[in-house]
Amino acid sequence: MKGFFKKYKKEAALISGLLLCLFFFFANPLALDPKAKLVLSLAVLMISWWVLDAMPLPVVALIPLILYPLLNINTIKEISKAYSDSIIYLFMGGFFLGMAIEKWHLHKRIALSIIKFTGTNGNNIILGFILSTGFISMWLSNTATTMMMYPIGASVIHVISKHADPKANIKNFSLTLMMSLAYASNFGGIATVIGTPPNVAYISHLNAHYKHGIDFMNWMLLCAPLAIVLLFVLYLVMVKWLYPNRLAHSIEGKQFIDSELKEMGKLSRQEKRVLIVFCSTAFLWITKDIINSSQKLFQLDDSIIALLGAVSLFIVPSGRDKEEPEERLLEWADTKNMAWGILLLFGGGIAMAKSLEDAKLMENLGQYIAGFATNNILVLIFIVTLISVFLSEVMSNIAQVIVMAPVISAVADALHINPLLLGIPMTLGASCASMMPMGTPPNAIVFASGHIKLNQMIKTGFVLNIICVILITLFSWLLLPLIIPNF
Repeated sequence: MKGFFKKYKKEAALISGLLLCLFFFFANPLALDPKAKLVLSLAVLMISWWVLDAMPLPVVALIPLILYPLLNINTIKEISKAYSDSIIYLFMGGFFLGMAIEKWHLHKRIALSIIKFTGTNGNNIILGFILSTGFISMWLSNTATTMMMYPIGASVIHVISKHADPKANIKNFSLTLMMSLAYASNFGGIATVIGTPPNVAYISHLNAHYKHGIDFMNWMLLCAPLAIVLLFVLYLVMVKWLYPNRLAHSIEGKQFIDSELKEMGKLSRQEKRVLIVFCSTAFLWITKDIINSSQKLFQLDDSIIALLGAVSLFIVPSGRDKEEPEERLLEWADTKNMAWGILLLFGGGIAMAKSLEDAKLMENLGQYIAGFATNNILVLIFIVTLISVFLSEVMSNIAQVIVMAPVISAVADALHINPLLLGIPMTLGASCASMMPMGTPPNAIVFASGHIKLNQMIKTGFVLNIICVILITLFSWLLLPLIIPNF
């Protein structure tokens, strides 16, 4: 019997997802109107097939292009727009940058330097990556941060794998390092107003609907300590509980690192040119708001900057005059191994999210939350945070905040309580989704590495989601009234 289920695992997954879809459509447990019921049923179908690994994830992501037009949910012209969303081009540009760094071995040099600094102990390496990624993400978008750190982390895994003790668990080390990059980017991003787009979206809502706002420093006073606690909790959960790597310090490994760095010598001409493009791209990501506000000729965003950096790689000569005088830092042939499927995966996630919004399911959710409104503020904060964290697994986090912010504010106003008590935990929760690749852009980036299986991300993400819900609830309930007593 066990062999039978193993043999027909894919078929069982396909049928299970279809049955769940039919249940939500015919039973309609949430008492939705016909269109919303249909949209939710198809979302259940996609999510269940993703979770059960019924088909390759990018293939499941194509379902909206087929079923949404056939079932009159939307036209294929409208649905296909999701597959060319600006965030997808941010991914593409970041992948090109990563490939150029890898092609000229710049990532190897950076990785060797990081290991030389942290030592070859697995836990120290992971802690170093968590803290550095989290700090960068406070000032740079969490997506751009992950794009920057991903090729470096991949190179560290490659180097350590070659010289690890046989007793060490390299799979756990690789898995932990990759997931830590995404989660540290997400958690670090909540520390500042500019760290992640949902924060900016909520601040915009406050400025439009209330006389008072919340300034940069007050946000940091509340959210930076929470981000730091989450980063250390992430380290403990990953290396001390779920995925111990037993990767001890290795003298031979240290000697290898030193010899490799010595053998690489000084930065090559190609490495310098890639580094200039990479640093210029990062500089523009960091300073884009200053540039945009200082002039009106053009406006930059993260996607434009990523594509600008990527295209530059195909323009700048590599500098190898004698061997390939016409060679550029990146040639189109170098892109054959790019994770194109992840672009489809994210497009499908965006299409599904937009259909959920258009079907007014978010408004129904707001009314559902309002039904739990009680005088117990702690319970209400917990419910809002819980819904926000898990909803963000299947929905664009910035779209979620844009739609939920007025609903949550209306609930707070009806109860005559500080709207920040519900709005801030809703906003922070939207950036902490850890279970699904499409939950946040950083999750999707590291999932493309091949070191992470979907069931591993779901298990780890569920644990982190619960921890995030508890910590966000407590921080908002205990600290927010002290930091912002009158709103």
